[in-house]
Amino acid sequence: MRLRLVPEVTNIDFFKFAPVTFGASCVAMVLSLVAWAFFGLNFGIDFQGGTTIRSESTQAVDVGAYRAAIQPLNLGDVNITQIFDPTFGPDRNVASIRIQAQDGEQSVTPETIGAVEEALKAVDPSITFPSVESVGPKVSGELIQTAFIAVGASLLAILFYIWLRFEWQFSVGAVAALFHDVILTIGIFSVLQIRFDLATIAAILTIIGYSINDTVVIFDRLRENLIKYRKRDLREVMNLSVNETLSRTLMTSGTTLIALIALLILGGDVIRGFVFAITWGIIVGTYSSVYVAKNIVLFIGLDREEKPTDKGNQFANIDA
Repeated sequence: MRLRLVPEVTNIDFFKFAPVTFGASCVAMVLSLVAWAFFGLNFGIDFQGGTTIRSESTQAVDVGAYRAAIQPLNLGDVNITQIFDPTFGPDRNVASIRIQAQDGEQSVTPETIGAVEEALKAVDPSITFPSVESVGPKVSGELIQTAFIAVGASLLAILFYIWLRFEWQFSVGAVAALFHDVILTIGIFSVLQIRFDLATIAAILTIIGYSINDTVVIFDRLRENLIKYRKRDLREVMNLSVNETLSRTLMTSGTTLIALIALLILGGDVIRGFVFAITWGIIVGTYSSVYVAKNIVLFIGLDREEKPTDKGNQFANIDA
C-alpha cells in the first residue's frame, strides 16, 4: 500500500477566487512593507555593529538587575534579552547582552567587555560567558549591502532563467511570487522582532530556491498540458496542471516541514531564526506558487496560437 495525502485524481478549482487570493497576497505584501517601515528589523550583531555577549547562569536571569549593573558604564544602547529554549534545564539560564559600537571605535573594546562581565558577576557570581561576538559598524554596513545585492542578483538570475526556459509571462509570475515570499518573510520578522542576521539571509536564499523549484515543476506540467489541450481554456489547463502536481507538492512540503518543526522545537535558540524563516518560507512559497505565480500568468494571458509550440522556445529543452 502506498501513502497518499490526496486522491489519485483531484479536480480542485484553485482559481475560483483568483482575484480574492491575489488581492489578499497584495494586501499582505503592503502590510509587510508598512511593518518594515514602522517597526524596522531587529538586526543581529552582523548588521548592526557592536558586541553580543552570551551569558549562562544557574540562577534565574534578572534583566532589571543586569541592566542596573551595566548602566553606570555609560555604553549607550544596551539590549538584554533572556533566551528561552525547551532543551534548557532549570539550572541553565541564558541571556544575550547586545552592546552598540561605541563612538570612534570599530567595535566594543576588550576592556569594555571585561568591565561588563565584571559588573554582571557582581550581580550573579555563578554567571559565565560562553561566547562573545563583535562586528564593526563599517563591516556591518557592508554586510547589509552585500546581503541585499545577493538576494536581488538571485531574483534577476531566476527571472532570466525562467524567461529562457519558458516564456516571459512565466518569468514575471515566478519572480513576482519570489518577491511575495521575500517581502512576507521580512514582514513577519519585523512584526515579531525576530533577530535578523546573516543566517536569515541564508534562509531567504534557501526559500527562493525552494519556492522556484515548486513553481518550475508546475510550470513544466502546464507547458506540457498547453500543448496537449490546445483548445481548452487557459484557466482549465492551469487547474489541471496544479491538480496533477498536487500530490508531489504536498509530499515535498509536508516532509520538509516535519524536519523543520522538529528543529524549530528542539534545535536551540542559535538556529531558531534560521529555521523559522525557512519554515515560514515553505508555507508562503507553496501558496505563492499557485496563487501568485499562476494568477499573474492567468491575468496576463498567453498567445495560444504561437506559444508555446510543440518544441517550446529554443531553450525549452535545457536540463534544469
